[in-house]
Amino acid sequence: MRTIWLEPDGWSVGIIDQTALPHRLTTARLASLEDAAHAIRAMLVRGAPLIGATAAYGICLALRADASDDALDRACATLLRTRPTAINLKWALDQMVAAVLNRPRSERVAAAYRHAGEICEEDIAINTAIGKNGLPLIEAVAARKKTGQPVNVLTHCNAGWLAAVDVGTATAPLYLAHDNGIPIHVFADETRPRNQGASLTAWELGQHGVPHTVIADNTGGHLMQHGLVDLVIVGTDRVTAGGDVCNKIGTYLKALAARDNNVPFYVALPSPTIDFSISDGLTEIPIEERGGDEVATMSGRTATGAIETVRIVPDGSPVANYAFDVTPARLVTGLITERGVIAAARSTLARAFPERADAAE
Repeated sequence: MRTIWLEPDGWSVGIIDQTALPHRLTTARLASLEDAAHAIRAMLVRGAPLIGATAAYGICLALRADASDDALDRACATLLRTRPTAINLKWALDQMVAAVLNRPRSERVAAAYRHAGEICEEDIAINTAIGKNGLPLIEAVAARKKTGQPVNVLTHCNAGWLAAVDVGTATAPLYLAHDNGIPIHVFADETRPRNQGASLTAWELGQHGVPHTVIADNTGGHLMQHGLVDLVIVGTDRVTAGGDVCNKIGTYLKALAARDNNVPFYVALPSPTIDFSISDGLTEIPIEERGGDEVATMSGRTATGAIETVRIVPDGSPVANYAFDVTPARLVTGLITERGVIAAARSTLARAFPERADAAE
């Protein structure tokens, strides 16, 4: 199953409503620009590649209603405001504008749908390549293990197929290793405040049959100290030209623990996630701040089977909810991309993706 698709009517868009997981697998139908913007903003869809794909289809839906230049500009502005951190959103909008802007209005809708489909197919191809390029990292660890011992990988947040159109980024090598018969075990951080590791990554891994254990966010350092983690592989929402990595809040702390315990720390990313227009992740990447209820409340299934939301913070206590943090390039062992595993550095990124580096100049 993919995370996003065209419905049988040929124009409306189907998505998995990820806010209902892991207890219910439900879908939603997007029939307008406003539907697409809401799906991104309210996190029915999330993950940098999937946000980009949803935005692309949001442009399609907007053009069905009005194919004018002004409407295109308004649609881009509306979608761009939904989530400020993930650069794939802007990348996808730029791609869509380039695909339709110089066409007659009568051709724009068909061209938009065609290009949105191409963006989705490209995402799957890129993530498949990420899996193939990351697999040798797991194979190398497995070769040093005693027969039957699993390779223990820690991951943070959700960078699986739910975060993309299909396959996923950080999980792509994990699924491929498992499918190839390599014993593998995944520690999935719960990833507060939205618990996307506990709810989404664990659900994915369970569906695929990959052995895994959900851990509290602060457990990773302890596991690394005791030699229980062989690799850390995470995803990312934006990587700077210099290799700084912006990912779900808490990633930086995992990178620090990995460095202190000599555990390799890898970041899996598709090239649209690279932002060659900025160099310093700490000062130039906008960090999304979300509503305090994500921290102050938790939702789950009760013993009766009902889905309930409860408050865990005292009434009146202020809450800060920073959604992302930045891991400096110096803490990153390597970037797993569709063009190989490369160093987190300006020179290697520019060599691997010269067309994107040149376009940013």
